[in-house]
Amino acid sequence: MTNQFDFIIVGAGSAGCALASRLSEDPQNRVLVLEFGGTDAGPFIQMPAALSYPMNMSLYDWGFESEPEPHLDGRRLATPRGKVIGGSSSINGMVYVRGHACDFDTWEEMGAAGWGYRHVLPYYKRMETSHGGQDGWRGTNGPMHIQRGSKWNPLFRAFKDAGEQAGYGVTEDYNGERQEGFADMEMTVHKGRRWSAANAYLKPALNRGNLDLIKGALVRKVIIKNGRATGVEFEVGGEIQIAHATREVVLSASAINSPKILMQSGIGPADHLSELGIDVVADRPGVGSNLQDHLELYLQQACTQPITLYKHWNLISKAVIGAQWLFFKNGLGASNQFESCAFIRSKAGVKYPDIQYHFLPFAVRYDGKAAAEGHGFQAHVGPMRSKSRGRIRLTSNDPRSKPSILFNYMSHEEDWEDFRTCIRLTREIFGQEAFAPYRGKEIQPGDHVQTDKDLNAFIKEHVESAYHPSCTCKMGAKDDPLAVVDPECRVIGVDGLRVADSSIFPQITNGNLNGPSLMVGEKASDHILGKTPLSASNQEPWINPAWETSQR
Repeated sequence: MTNQFDFIIVGAGSAGCALASRLSEDPQNRVLVLEFGGTDAGPFIQMPAALSYPMNMSLYDWGFESEPEPHLDGRRLATPRGKVIGGSSSINGMVYVRGHACDFDTWEEMGAAGWGYRHVLPYYKRMETSHGGQDGWRGTNGPMHIQRGSKWNPLFRAFKDAGEQAGYGVTEDYNGERQEGFADMEMTVHKGRRWSAANAYLKPALNRGNLDLIKGALVRKVIIKNGRATGVEFEVGGEIQIAHATREVVLSASAINSPKILMQSGIGPADHLSELGIDVVADRPGVGSNLQDHLELYLQQACTQPITLYKHWNLISKAVIGAQWLFFKNGLGASNQFESCAFIRSKAGVKYPDIQYHFLPFAVRYDGKAAAEGHGFQAHVGPMRSKSRGRIRLTSNDPRSKPSILFNYMSHEEDWEDFRTCIRLTREIFGQEAFAPYRGKEIQPGDHVQTDKDLNAFIKEHVESAYHPSCTCKMGAKDDPLAVVDPECRVIGVDGLRVADSSIFPQITNGNLNGPSLMVGEKASDHILGKTPLSASNQEPWINPAWETSQR
């Protein structure tokens, strides 16, 4: 194999797989993808219902965790990131959310020119094949298959009905014209299998003769000569190698690893790099700063009827479900079980939803560890736009060292107010008539937890990351001192180097991040290839007409 390529992509995650596919469509382009992880073969990744396994397996996960979080009594929170082809799209919960239209218009206001909703909507359409989405708003022949669940359990319906009874709207497609309301949740599953970025983009593209993938490659740094990225130094099998890029190097290594590799390459806050003995190539103080994430709570209610997934929480049932999936790719194993959801506003005066719900007909932790005492159901709920900001820093100049990750969660008083609101609004929803046939006692937090003080104590102890780290290589105007890349994803101050993944978001989007990360890969590919961007859309998204005076 040659060590000379037109393009080198670091990271075979959501954006990286999309880039690899688009950049290699022209047979003249030689493209190399470097991925530290290995194969995604096997049922733990490919079977949707097994989602709690891969993110807790060191084989597939980088194993990052936060520093002791000062506002959460020093708790260290797990920060899983995919270390496998497909990246985090191979270990995530498979929930598909584009984000709200206003998210992208906000990006544009923050300096990401050309990334407003009207600009990104055509890329969402290009990448999707939507099964059951709203006509005219969704893609119909893209590589990413998006589907809805079978809604086999009556609790999925009860959640939507309860939302309606509580005075919220219902939307036919939260990824279409209207996000706000209660809805059927969408998942990246196709023909019963997890439809990761690897399955959708990378594997088909690897059949082309001009795309190479090296697995087990730990990237040490980007090689920069005379202000231009010329290649990548990486280690594979204990041997250090160099691959040369005649056109561009693109980092798509995650919101944790993209800033880490930039700093290892001499691009970042000059004082921090100098302390570690790293030669400064470009002083970009924004590298690794602006870290954002979503936090969530699991609010759990006992179920008086034996209809939840708890009845399958035993070896015999798991074996039957696994066998059905293995042979037929259907049954309970073919769903992530997040089949109902909601996006609502926390109060009047909030223009677009700032609270997200995932509903699950089971009371269990995301990591599969703490099965509840019996039949129950739960809502994962959290605010979408915390003002808290964290940072990524290197711990040494050794590329093998894990970075220091501090989210600085719950550092604003508003965060606590928002979470208390989430709990109280959820209790109101669970208290509706639709849940009357099923509603037992409140398992968590428990009826005795009512005062602000008690709610704060519960939040502090139980809040968990939704695993949406982002925004650490912020996209913005070239004269923004904290911007890392310009609106064409080019690293400011270095030629021939781009970043394209969730790290370039100026602000975290409303919902899960796999969809927007894929979109970034799609749109960045056109910028890299010098293509005219897709024509802007003139479709107008729905905004609640009473948003200024009403919460619902």
